[in-house]
Amino acid sequence: MRSARQSLSSLAVVVAVTAIAPLLGARSSKPGRWYRSLRKPPQTPPAWVFGPAWTGLYALSAWSVWRIWRSPASRPRRAALTLWGLQHGMNAAWSPIFFGAHRPRAALVDLVAMFTAATAYAVAAAKVDRTAAGLIAPYVGWLAYAGSINAGVVVLNPE
Repeated sequence: MRSARQSLSSLAVVVAVTAIAPLLGARSSKPGRWYRSLRKPPQTPPAWVFGPAWTGLYALSAWSVWRIWRSPASRPRRAALTLWGLQHGMNAAWSPIFFGAHRPRAALVDLVAMFTAATAYAVAAAKVDRTAAGLIAPYVGWLAYAGSINAGVVVLNPE
């Protein structure tokens, strides 16, 4: 059993790693003239919704992967951690692709891959810690919703 100090240290590391994606995204996701000029699908929420939604989703994701990280070493644990890292890297790439490079099609490809990896993470996490798998479920759901918005932008703004 890990000590409380080790547990808090590992939680701090997980929170720091989880914060990388939103910090990278914030650097490139200021909705400028290009984004405002896009036609958006009707399910697009007001811009103010994204900050609180993503904050909660990142918190759940961090809690989920922290529970996996605290679990005893095993092949399923390693697979879950790898999949979480993979989907998290794709998450960090989405905003720079969409907002920074103005490439909604490429961002949609990234998002579909992210959704696939996050879903695979949930399945792998369930083999290690069912609570961790449940904690990531809202994130996976939001990715599906975000995918519908991204796809709508692609369809409504052919180039």
